[in-house]
Amino acid sequence: MSVVGFDVGNENCVIAFAKQRGIDVILNDESKRETPAVVSFGEKQRFIGSAGAASATMNPKSTISQVKRLIGRKYREPAVQKDLKLLPFTTSEGPDGGILIHLQYMNEKQSFTPVQIMAMLFAHLKQIAEKNLEMDVSDCVIGIPSYFTDLQRRAYLYAAEIAGLKPLRLMHDGTATALGYGIYKTDFSAGGPTNVVFVDVGHCDTQVVVASFEPGHMKILSHAFDSDLGGRDFDEVLFRHFAANFKEHYNIDVYSNARASIRLRAACEKLKKVLSANAEAPLNIECLMDEKDVKGFIKREDFEKLSSDLLEKISIPCCKALLDSGLTADRIHTLELVGSGSRIPAVGRILNSLFRKEPGRTINASECVARGCALQCAMLSPIFRVREYEVQDSFPFSIGFASDEGPVCTLSNGILFPKGHSFPSMKVLTLQRSSSFYLEAFYTNQNELPPGVSDKISKSTIGPFQVPNSEKAKIKVKIQLNLHGIVTVESAWLIKDQTSHSTSENNTDTHAEDMEGDDTRKSMAVKRQDIPVSESVNGGMTLAELSQAQEKECHLAEQDIKVERTKDKKNTLEAYVYETRNKLLNTYRSFATDSEREGISCNLQQTEEWLYEDGDDESEHVYAEKLDDLKKMVDPVENRYKEEETRAQATRNLLNSIVEYRMAAGSLPASEKDAVINECHKAEQWLREKSHQQEALPRNADPVLWSSEIKRKTEAFEAMCKHVMRHKSSPQKTEDGSGSDPRSKREDVMDVD
Repeated sequence: MSVVGFDVGNENCVIAFAKQRGIDVILNDESKRETPAVVSFGEKQRFIGSAGAASATMNPKSTISQVKRLIGRKYREPAVQKDLKLLPFTTSEGPDGGILIHLQYMNEKQSFTPVQIMAMLFAHLKQIAEKNLEMDVSDCVIGIPSYFTDLQRRAYLYAAEIAGLKPLRLMHDGTATALGYGIYKTDFSAGGPTNVVFVDVGHCDTQVVVASFEPGHMKILSHAFDSDLGGRDFDEVLFRHFAANFKEHYNIDVYSNARASIRLRAACEKLKKVLSANAEAPLNIECLMDEKDVKGFIKREDFEKLSSDLLEKISIPCCKALLDSGLTADRIHTLELVGSGSRIPAVGRILNSLFRKEPGRTINASECVARGCALQCAMLSPIFRVREYEVQDSFPFSIGFASDEGPVCTLSNGILFPKGHSFPSMKVLTLQRSSSFYLEAFYTNQNELPPGVSDKISKSTIGPFQVPNSEKAKIKVKIQLNLHGIVTVESAWLIKDQTSHSTSENNTDTHAEDMEGDDTRKSMAVKRQDIPVSESVNGGMTLAELSQAQEKECHLAEQDIKVERTKDKKNTLEAYVYETRNKLLNTYRSFATDSEREGISCNLQQTEEWLYEDGDDESEHVYAEKLDDLKKMVDPVENRYKEEETRAQATRNLLNSIVEYRMAAGSLPASEKDAVINECHKAEQWLREKSHQQEALPRNADPVLWSSEIKRKTEAFEAMCKHVMRHKSSPQKTEDGSGSDPRSKREDVMDVD
């Protein structure tokens, strides 16, 4: 059983796994610790991860990247439209208001949702993990940004299910980082909590977490974020700067060419990394566009001036997280900086001035989320024994419920799960109803959400149920904010006996455990009737859509495997042509007749020409047939070559056996001795005659003496000699000096013991 943590970033993915002595990161096929979050569609197969990134420049319109920004989002959201302008592939609005990605694949136009693309990524990561761990991978924990809405969280679960994964938890990135940091720390003070701020500047977002640590316990005090501020925005500053520079100096517009834009963005990302360690850096790109080589240069201080607006925004989520935690900067003990965008020196300076502390970089900036997820998976898995450590996370949004009769007022401000509420959490509502009704979940504060995100979550219909005389009955509804941060109406039931209970409309709820305990104590007076609940998620997938997506993923995976098998068979045929041609000139030369050599050479040449012309794109079956046809011609020659060596070895084995039995015959009685010597003589005579016949033949003729024939002769000879010698040794067993058989001797020894 696997214990795996996945961090699917906007740019790269990391897979960590738990082993007996800790957490480690899985290497991909290129022995790298990070795998690009890219899916590229070729003519006949998909290229995912490193192979997909390699195809991005050559095939930009069929290469999907940054899908994390699109999953669970609506097409018309302003932030989505802004992102789509930077991406080279074609999109449109789906029937449900979501995003559809359009591309050419298998000679026809195909459309995919971001969930399907994410499922492809998950399936690829699963494959990497299974190959490394040599076991099936199913149970996992997946890292997600804290700002993910209910729909985005569900979309991740849909994608994981399509890929054949079973997430035990969707874990906030900051919480995973904090867990990996806190569980190994042994120097936390027992006198009070140690407060640590984690600032994660990722590729596309900035997340800030304030965590409180005590021995054996960790509590998240607050989450804050800027979902549109990350390393790619600093890349974009450099991109715009050099795009304007090249237009002025080289008269080229990179915005008009998708391939040129991708190459310049990649170069700007590398330049940003160079500026993190150097005061200045050059930019050189050969043949960027219109066959023009371009050059540029920038100093770090100029880059920081160009990025001043972005750098100012870094402090906003930090201040917000501090405010929500109820702490002041002087009560923060440590500040940790992680994420791919955290290496910019100016970011560290801003955080230093804000918290009056030098940011620590003791955590692996790229791997901390995956490692924390793998740790959480080990804690949730029954196969690992992890020391007791409590993780208490907080939910970053406020959630309320409304019914057909208006808001469900459960608290003074009408919120069921307030912002900062720990989860998983369960609540039970008590309502008065006479017929079917609905409950609608929504975010109560639009300002807490990323800009442009809908406040609607889901709508659950409760019913039908029967109430006599249309009177209002007491209905209890169990609502859960689960481990993934998804809110669902778990169940509903009708309380038939109301003599000992009476509640007003929209009565305040209590925890499920308390309510169920109360029902148990009054079980003699209360009769419970379960009521059906049907949920409709705003923008969610139906079971039929999910099943259809799984079938499509299976079909695509089969096509990929088929293409890979075809490539392997083609490569095998090509290698066989070159290898056989070389052997025919060297090792096989004396074992083939002139006509055989000429026929094989001619066929090899024809096959080679066919491979690079008509046979460049054929089926696996055709390549296999070509290989079989060649082998039929080459096998007789190859067999003669191999037979010479194996025949020599078989001959040596028979001669050695003859010598051994001749020597052994010396201790036998006369009749048995003569019988063994006679067998040795007959075997030797047979081998001599056959060997003379074989030596008379040229090497390019089929043998008259095969190694298999010598092996059979050896086996028959040894069997006959053993039979003769067995008759001689049998009487000795009964003529033992002590008059007892070996078995009784062994028993005596055991008795002494």
